[in-house]
Amino acid sequence: MIKTQQLQFAYGAGQPLVFPDVAVPQGALVLLSGLSGSGKSTWLALLAALVKPQQGALVVAGQDLRALSGRSADAWRAHNIGFLPQKLYLSAALTVQHNLELAFWAAGLPVDGPRVRQALLQLGVAELAQRLPSQLSGGQAQRVALARAVLMRPGLILADEPTASLDDAAAQGAVQMLVHAAKEHKATLVIATHDARIAQAVTTCTAVAPILLYLSPARSTSALGTAAGRLQA
Repeated sequence: MIKTQQLQFAYGAGQPLVFPDVAVPQGALVLLSGLSGSGKSTWLALLAALVKPQQGALVVAGQDLRALSGRSADAWRAHNIGFLPQKLYLSAALTVQHNLELAFWAAGLPVDGPRVRQALLQLGVAELAQRLPSQLSGGQAQRVALARAVLMRPGLILADEPTASLDDAAAQGAVQMLVHAAKEHKATLVIATHDARIAQAVTTCTAVAPILLYLSPARSTSALGTAAGRLQA
């Protein structure tokens, strides 16, 4: 679950980003939208304990994130968060298999080869295990990155603009892949996007009504809802 109260974050001496109070149940689907600069990526970074709030309360999966810092934040993130960033950050020098194995190193755990193979199999890319990222298509690379994101069976999956560079068919497939992975792992899924196609795609692959969180450009007021038609580009 995700629970925030009076959450704020500022970069340097800039105007603080003010986020809405939310209480998201475990297993929910959240579509996060808003104009550029409204704080979508920052909200994801806060949820992943990549940055600390300067004001307010933030609890994710039962953990007060204000209490984490340094190595404790890294360890918590490795076990609890699956992150699919805009830039996939696959190591160019490592094979697909070794890229996934890095997740165990980050979590301080021994490599579990069968789990790596199962994750790749579930995402339909098991045959690519020995390829380098440069040998993958865009869609294949995205599937590999998602396999890495769900490898530790996280309770929260965060996706930042996952359809930004995809055509309509590929965008539909990406959303289906994310929703299926979240359902498989009983995870909460948060998709940050300005792409109105995502709301349409979500309605075709799940009967669960998404929670819509719109971050206002004014940075001081935000809206929370559940009607898919409110997703704004």
